[in-house]
Amino acid sequence: MTPDQYCQEKAAASGSSFYYSFMFLPPERRRAITALYAFCREVDDVVDECTDPAVARAKLDWWRGQISETFGGQPTHPVCQALQPCIERFNLPEEHFREIIDGMQMDLEFDAYPTFTELSLYCYRVASVVGLMSAEIFGYEDRKTARYAHDLGMAFQLTNILRDVLEDARRGRIYIPLDELERFGVQPADLQRPQTSERLRSLFAFQADRARDYYRRAFEHLPETDRHAQRSGIIMAAIYRTLLDEIAADGYRVLEQRVRLTPVRKLWIAWRTARREKRLHRKAMKG
Repeated sequence: MTPDQYCQEKAAASGSSFYYSFMFLPPERRRAITALYAFCREVDDVVDECTDPAVARAKLDWWRGQISETFGGQPTHPVCQALQPCIERFNLPEEHFREIIDGMQMDLEFDAYPTFTELSLYCYRVASVVGLMSAEIFGYEDRKTARYAHDLGMAFQLTNILRDVLEDARRGRIYIPLDELERFGVQPADLQRPQTSERLRSLFAFQADRARDYYRRAFEHLPETDRHAQRSGIIMAAIYRTLLDEIAADGYRVLEQRVRLTPVRKLWIAWRTARREKRLHRKAMKG
């Protein structure tokens, strides 16, 4: 199995919404974004699958070593081998990979965040940094696109937090800021019970509104000149916003059941969005 094949299997096995947006990229960019996504999955799995925090820290340190080897030597892991030719081609900074690992390590250091300010650092490291590197891979001309990528990453992570609130709470992790739990009269233990009170519904609606605000801000920053190049991010956003709408339509009952979009529906949204963006691009080129 080649490094690229390893990354492809890693990405496909995850079933993530991100995977469906990769299919509409040219081969070279698709290989690069798939390798980046596989890297994120690898380091995320370290934290989720290691029951011993000391072992998890040691593995994350090993990945830091692999990043050093990727930028200055011969990496041994197939993900880093696949990433190596992409680094210079797409201007991917070493510090961004280290930021992602640092973000994953925050899950070993913190089980809750006092305010959104502290949570924002976590979201930046595990999501916005990925958005910034994705934007580099997709390509852009206007520097404002970096702000779009940052805010879109925040929006994705906030959507994930709302979707996974029960699963995370049962793992002993709370990603909704503690001061906001207090403001809505919710106790941390309430997040582990499969029931949805009006207080919880109001709290979750507040989280969803924040995510929607980041989606809105992201697209306000996206220049029209870069819209076609960034269409994979637009496809991701369409899938994630649909998920957020489904959560709201279900009455924010995320503690009672996990809201999911089927693979067929994700593919349909991706195809429909790609088709719409292609029409817009053709129209812009004619205009």
